[in-house]
Amino acid sequence: MSAPEKIVAESRTEFGKGAARRIRRDNKIPAVVYGHGNEPVHVILPGHQTMMALKHGGANALLALDIDGSEQLALTKDIQVDPIRRVIEHLDFVAVIRGEKVTVDVPIHVVGEAGPDTLVVNENTVVSVEAEATHIPEFFEVSVEGLPAATQILAKELDLPSGTTLLADEELLIVNVTEQISAEALEAELEEAEAEAGIEHDPSDDEIAEAQEEAIAEDAAAEGDSDSE
Repeated sequence: MSAPEKIVAESRTEFGKGAARRIRRDNKIPAVVYGHGNEPVHVILPGHQTMMALKHGGANALLALDIDGSEQLALTKDIQVDPIRRVIEHLDFVAVIRGEKVTVDVPIHVVGEAGPDTLVVNENTVVSVEAEATHIPEFFEVSVEGLPAATQILAKELDLPSGTTLLADEELLIVNVTEQISAEALEAELEEAEAEAGIEHDPSDDEIAEAQEEAIAEDAAAEGDSDSE
């Protein structure tokens, strides 16, 4: 992880929905910093600079907040985003100190192409680790290049940097490379599962058309037989 970006924070003194809307109209973000047994610290952050810092810092972005002239390292814990406008509405941080160990969930990035006729299933997209607050890995890279079907990659096989400790179960399945199933086999499995569950199979448009063609052909054959009698 790169050095935390420094951001000047304003102390927040007004609260409530109206005050929050005014903050957002000024292109700023209301936030709160928790931790270390202290009272929560409510602040206002510059919108664009903060969004860019979070984008570059990844899922566990660490910021150096300048609050009334004092620096506070703050680890991102919750980001509330407007579902329509896709802008940040509120941020929660946890206060940390340099050298402190923290527990975080680090994303898994799968790269490469597995062997032919395989399907790569990312069974777990994050893994829990303990790391120094200023040295949190942005992600763990897992290569599946050329791997054959029936290959499984477990948490204990991840390449962890120095100072990072795995907290998740060592046998946690991260990536599963399976044999790719054909469309015909998949349809057969679905029909079997539906039959076992007592679910009637709804015919597809192709099946309906095929049945109609067969009925027309049978009718035509029957008419031919009656004409010849």
